[in-house]
Formats: sequence, structure tokens, C-alpha cells
Amino acid sequence: MTRYQTDVAILGGGPSGLMLSRLLFLEGIRSVIIERQPMQHVLERIRAGVLEEGSVNLMQDAGLGDRVLREGQRHSGFRITYGDDELRIDIQKLTGKQVTVYGQTEVTKDLFASVSGNGIKILE
Repeated sequence: MTRYQTDVAILGGGPSGLMLSRLLFLEGIRSVIIERQPMQHVLERIRAGVLEEGSVNLMQDAGLGDRVLREGQRHSGFRITYGDDELRIDIQKLTGKQVTVYGQTEVTKDLFASVSGNGIKILE
């Protein structure tokens, strides 16, 4: 049995676990991520595709905002259609914020690259 010395054990190597590990690293706190699926599966699974402004800001604060800002598509609203009826929801007008279309798969890739580049251990 291999033993690890760490400050924090994180259960789950998806975007939340990877982001937590990155933020802890930036504060000098050691962590180990424990993931039940192979990381290849985690990196390839398709999930959500829209980031709220706070998530994009958090990625920037964590030093991971370059690609999302370059490749993400900013949207100020969306349309709901039913038959011939259409309703536009103007998020920017209602909240003063925008959303960014940038797939969770891409977020996970960005986070994984930063975590593995910092020598953080992921146990599968």
C-alpha cells in the first residue's frame, strides 16, 4: 500500500475537485485528488457548456483564463421558442452580466493541465 502525506484529500477529479486543488495549490496547501473513474473518462465526458460570469472570473483568478477568454463565446442572452412563438431573455439587461459558451470538457482539460503540471497527485 502506498502512503501519501498531504494536507487535503479531495474526492472527485471533475471540474470542482480540480479547481479546489488548483486554488489550494496557489495558497501553498498540498492536496491529493481521489477519482473513481480513469482520468481519460473524466476528460472526455460531455457535460454542461455554459459558464456564468463568476466561473469565468474564478478561472482567471486561478491563472486559467487565457483559453476560455480566447475561445469561449460570450452571450448576452438566449431565445426560448415554442411553435411560432419566440421569447428573448436578455441576461445582460436583467443582471448586468454575460455567459460564456465553453464546454465543461474544455474546462476540465484546462484544470487537469494545471494540476498535473504542478505535480498534484490524482489517484484513480
